Amino acid sequence: MAAFFFDSSALVKRYAQETGTAWIFSLVRPSAQNRLYLARITGVEVIAALTKRMRVGSLSANATAKAINRFEREFNNRYLLIEVSPPIVKTAMTLAKNNTLRGYDAVQLASALQANADRIAVGGSPLIFISADHHLNSAATAEGLTVDNPNNH
Repeated sequence: MAAFFFDSSALVKRYAQETGTAWIFSLVRPSAQNRLYLARITGVEVIAALTKRMRVGSLSANATAKAINRFEREFNNRYLLIEVSPPIVKTAMTLAKNNTLRGYDAVQLASALQANADRIAVGGSPLIFISADHHLNSAATAEGLTVDNPNNH
């Protein structure tokens, strides 16, 4: 059983068809028995990304509603949520400064680093950081995480 941390650019592919969707689905399907980590803020980002696709016409209103319903059902049941705590915010501030990351990207990376540290502290394997954002992936690699980009699959 592997462990993955998904940022919103990767996870949205589970709910809207695009490059990498099949690969993301293979990781998140229950039969894969993977540990799936998200920052709690990913809920906001995924819904915003889906509604943006509807607004620009790349996803119908019906498909958007179905995708949002599926995501909301799975959000608290399928994923291990990392709370945005004061230590994560402090780490995110440093990451934003040192890596010139956008705000939520820094919080995503800080959350992944915390989840990874927690796993290692109890003898678990390191997690794999999954994102379709090249700049965020570079920062995650610089911070010592193993990274994969769903756009490569």
